[in-house]
Amino acid sequence: EVQLVESGGGLVQAGGSLRLSCAASGFSFDDYAIGWFRQAPGKEREGISCMSKEDGTWYRDSVKGRFTIASDNVKKTVYLQMNSLKLEDTAVYYCNYGHYWGQGTQVTVSS
Repeated sequence: EVQLVESGGGLVQAGGSLRLSCAASGFSFDDYAIGWFRQAPGKEREGISCMSKEDGTWYRDSVKGRFTIASDNVKKTVYLQMNSLKLEDTAVYYCNYGHYWGQGTQVTVSS
């Protein structure tokens, strides 16, 4: 059974940093891409970063240079390091693998 459990969200001031974690089980990171999405209030869910063995990493333009995706294959955990956070980064962040989703973790950036 595939399970994705996110953690690490919270309240942070603009310019600050957070690291999100996604603990994965039930699949191999080598099989398909794993990534992060986010959904802000009143907006559609959008992909922000993903990684795969074949294609490497991808970032949405709005987070390039600020966010970094990484994985620990021993711990089967995917991380999203978020630096220089902006108000517009406020959203619920979701870990995604194929059609599987985590429960989401709230990130709130304050001024």
